[in-house]
Amino acid sequence: MNQMIKQLQHSLEKGFINRNHTKFSRFQPELLVNQPGKRQDVLTSLTDELKACQSFLFSVAFITESGLATLKSYLLDLHEKGIKGKILTSTYQYFNQPKIFRELLKLKNVEVRIAEVEGFHSKGYIFQHDEYYSLIVGSSNLTANALKVNYEWNVKMTSHENGDIVHHFRDQFQGMWEQSVILNSQWIENYEKAFYEQLPDRVAEFPGTYTVNKVKDALEIDPNKMQDAALQGIADIRHSNEKRALIVSATGTGKTYLAAFDVRRVRPKRMLFVVHREQILKKAKADFQRVLGGDETEFGILSGTSRDTTAKYLFATVQTMSKPETMAQFDPEVFDYILIDESHRAGSQTYQRMIDYFKPAFMLGMTATPERTDGYDLFKLFHYNIAYEIRLQEALEEDMLCPFHYFGVTDLEIDGTERETELFSHLLSEERVNQILEKTDYYGHSGGRVCGLMFCSSKREAYALSLELNKRGYRTTALTGDDSQDKRSEEVTRLEEGQLDYILTVDIFNEGIDIPSVNQVVMLRQTESSIIFIQQLGRGLRKHDTKDFVTVIDFIGNYQNNYLIPIALSGDRSQNKDAVRRKMIDRSYIKGTSTINFEAIAKERVYASIQQAKLTHMSVMKDAYQELKNRIGRIPMMEDFYDHHSIDPVVIADKKDHYGTFLTVMKEETPALSQHHHQVLTFLSKEILSGKRIHEALLLWNLIEADKINVASFKEILEREGARSDINTVKSMDRVLNLTFFKTADQIKYGNEPLIVLKDDQYTLSGKLKELLENQWFEKLVKDVLAVSLKRGKRYDQSVPLTRLQKYSRKDACWLLNWDKDEQSTIYGYKTKHKTCPIFVTYHKQDDVEASVNYGDTFINPEVFHWYTRSRRRMTSSEVLEITESQKRGNTLHLFVKKDDDEGGDFYYAGEVTPDSGSVEETVMQSGDESLPVVTMNLMLKESIDRQIYDYLHEQT
Repeated sequence: MNQMIKQLQHSLEKGFINRNHTKFSRFQPELLVNQPGKRQDVLTSLTDELKACQSFLFSVAFITESGLATLKSYLLDLHEKGIKGKILTSTYQYFNQPKIFRELLKLKNVEVRIAEVEGFHSKGYIFQHDEYYSLIVGSSNLTANALKVNYEWNVKMTSHENGDIVHHFRDQFQGMWEQSVILNSQWIENYEKAFYEQLPDRVAEFPGTYTVNKVKDALEIDPNKMQDAALQGIADIRHSNEKRALIVSATGTGKTYLAAFDVRRVRPKRMLFVVHREQILKKAKADFQRVLGGDETEFGILSGTSRDTTAKYLFATVQTMSKPETMAQFDPEVFDYILIDESHRAGSQTYQRMIDYFKPAFMLGMTATPERTDGYDLFKLFHYNIAYEIRLQEALEEDMLCPFHYFGVTDLEIDGTERETELFSHLLSEERVNQILEKTDYYGHSGGRVCGLMFCSSKREAYALSLELNKRGYRTTALTGDDSQDKRSEEVTRLEEGQLDYILTVDIFNEGIDIPSVNQVVMLRQTESSIIFIQQLGRGLRKHDTKDFVTVIDFIGNYQNNYLIPIALSGDRSQNKDAVRRKMIDRSYIKGTSTINFEAIAKERVYASIQQAKLTHMSVMKDAYQELKNRIGRIPMMEDFYDHHSIDPVVIADKKDHYGTFLTVMKEETPALSQHHHQVLTFLSKEILSGKRIHEALLLWNLIEADKINVASFKEILEREGARSDINTVKSMDRVLNLTFFKTADQIKYGNEPLIVLKDDQYTLSGKLKELLENQWFEKLVKDVLAVSLKRGKRYDQSVPLTRLQKYSRKDACWLLNWDKDEQSTIYGYKTKHKTCPIFVTYHKQDDVEASVNYGDTFINPEVFHWYTRSRRRMTSSEVLEITESQKRGNTLHLFVKKDDDEGGDFYYAGEVTPDSGSVEETVMQSGDESLPVVTMNLMLKESIDRQIYDYLHEQT
């Protein structure tokens, strides 16, 4: 019986007969629901099946543009592989908009038909694989809400290709398919007429027309949940008699309204609202009027030709207000309340001159990007009072922003050594222009017409590309810093009114411009900064009643800085390559109905960039250190880095032996430490900080606090923390803390003295460590390491030695599997000891690896790994028998896999495995002219490896 049928039988047993059946199968039936808190959604299961299938059939009554957008990049990749599918949908209740049928026509590898039968309401997805079919059937239509957010029930089942159930589904699909109408342009035209005739009460969103929300009367607008929390934060600071506060709020989350709400609460006698661009003034003034109400004459503008200097609520540009002759017209204390928009600019001379002059009762700064690259301490300006902070992920989760679908698409490959003239000709080549138009059309936009921004790499490109697009019938214009404010305002108005399709620009729209109707953002330049990336993405994130989502199309060339893309999208500031790589592998961190998608080649380019990136260059580390120091107003400890989601402390320890040394490099003056102090801190930072096992940190923390603790009491502490308390693990902890686990060289490196003493079933700190802890600075550094270790430890399941899909080194395996000694140097891929056998596999070998070790190790599927022993081994070899007879001998096998050596020394832990006895065979491998015996077998994973990790390992980079 083949492995497939065995697995299906296990799935039947587990799913329908005995829930306590111990054999795991990736084919067992699943209930698919959307659980954002657990990062689970129906969409992930759907795309996992799409990526692995040979063909697919969808029967869905309802489809939305946003729902289809979640699949477009996957469908394009399938098209590149020659994989085709069919979609059967309906006109039921006229739910499907005419535009969605036009979007469906763009799918080159998908045939679409319309079931024109009354009551067509099916929701089923069928995927063909090698020997089996997967079915997802339930309540989810092809809409973004149904696939990511709504409370839905769907069952995922797997059937052998000869199974009766799959034939029922396929027969039903085929029967309806044959009596359905082929989708084409003429059908869409007819449907569109009927759509509007049958539904006269619907608001018709014909191309080029928009509906406008009615403005609520003043004082009827109430703050949303996040604004309420921010207002409370501001009030708390004010009640503490502080005069300044800072709001950090993602672009599009309503900072202006938030400011107006606070002004409405405070009711100052006079208020000043300062911006850096005149374009923002009128909009800000109008927003305040809506919230505050009152007489029109109370609101005035101070900029250009407007000189409403006596207005109660004054809105001014910093360029005008900061002029000495302008400030001279005002008493320094005339304004009770000053608000500074885009306050990250406040380090400039113009802002500083104005801030130094006025003496308000309260000053509020607002910014989306407080991190500065110019060294200016924005946080100090606002007395380190951060009233509230909301970043992109939280804003999306709270539905404050318009959802987005990001598509990382493949730009043409450019030789980085090309001269500027050659590079420019490539950027404007017919091939690239065609590609831009092809991608913008395929990925589309929400709403009746495109309202787009294109960010170019240079002014020259913006002007030339605009001309080229206009030749092809598009309506575009280029705007750069050379254009006047009046020109910019005029062109923005034309875009909003539908007279333009696109504005092409370089960087003038990164911030300080509000075009809520933008429904497509196109990035035609490499990412130089994660801050600028988010600013440009943010141009489309404001909600507008003409769009349900914004499409973001990022053309990814072979650029060195591509690693900044996942950093920007996720907000990850850890500088940890593994963490950044994870943000590419698992993109479920994005909230709501938004999605992040990469075409296959574009994804490879990002991974390649991550491999090559120098994330821990000292200049990067210094910038991050200074930013955190500015934020908290003191020298930060490693725990501060962890709490503020900044550099991963493990990265700091990898860069320097310990944090005390790092602070010295940062040119901080700290108390002197002895060599032994340094050695112990190095030990704690290199061996304990990671939190992969919390036992050592927990014991040291308790001993520093309580001086002594008995073994039984410590076991109770471990159990309260959900950590293993078995005798072997506790003894392993002892060996680590008395250094006997380590090699002689490491023992010397770490001070060659035990940190603990165990006597009469009671733990105490060693005399030497007690002596060292008399140095208060050393004690602070030690506690800092232990605190981070305990917090980091929450990433791992402390009830088991190893947490699936976390990364570990060979040394970690020796430690966590309770070996007596660190034997990493003698594992040679695998080694059986103490009834455990870790197996380490590098998935993609280097090109120059010797033939005798270049094994064909590979996942056959997510729960079967085809593995080779070392060469010159036979089925009768003792080390092979330890593995093939592992169950009989009581050995536990653990599989660790990494993609290639560029990932460093850590491997993903795939979980426990058992050899399939029927697959064990002896074969040979060639090494030059020599044929070497080797044993190969299938290793069955106890639990299926995560599909995203599986796909990542298979992808070639």
